[in-house]
Amino acid sequence: MIDITILPVFFIATFFLVISPGPDLLLISTYSSSRGFKAGLMIALGIFVAGVIQTLLVAFGLGQLMQAMPLLVWLIKIVGALYLVWLGLGLLKAWLSKQPLETSNMKAVAISSHQLVYQGLFNNLMNPKALLFFSMFLPQFTHADLALTPQILILGLLLSGFALAINVVFALSFSKLGSVVGGKFRLGKHTDGLLGIIFLGLATRLAVSD
Repeated sequence: MIDITILPVFFIATFFLVISPGPDLLLISTYSSSRGFKAGLMIALGIFVAGVIQTLLVAFGLGQLMQAMPLLVWLIKIVGALYLVWLGLGLLKAWLSKQPLETSNMKAVAISSHQLVYQGLFNNLMNPKALLFFSMFLPQFTHADLALTPQILILGLLLSGFALAINVVFALSFSKLGSVVGGKFRLGKHTDGLLGIIFLGLATRLAVSD
């Protein structure tokens, strides 16, 4: 199904790609440090699902289609940026609306596990660079003598699963760090405002990126 001799290089490359700073890591670190390990875990699960979806899309040709149609990439990018703006403004509105009534122990507006998974999912899916990356990265580890589609599927699932394991470690680490820092500086009551600003920043980064 795949050439197993390339797996060590594949996992080393994947490791350094996952730990490099980017929108996914920013989202996991922010939610984990401000809302705890479970929130970061749900974001990581959403990113994992996005990786599985992108693997399927690349295996069946959408990645190549996007490379041939820059307009499609632009449209996905704009939709993704608008989605992040909507999330960011909603969080800022929630933060501002509770300011006059806030107390030292007021918690951030609750977000369900499903919402967190969706945020991780759509933050990744609405970035066309992620799909383009999958379409360019995975084929580098395929073997010409083997069927391409099964190789892409297996490699994409391995990448997504390995990334999930690393992101879970990040979520746990940042949740521990957040509990210490938050306890000292009382940042919990400003969580929604911080997340809102981060989402607006991600939207701007996505909209202006080449």
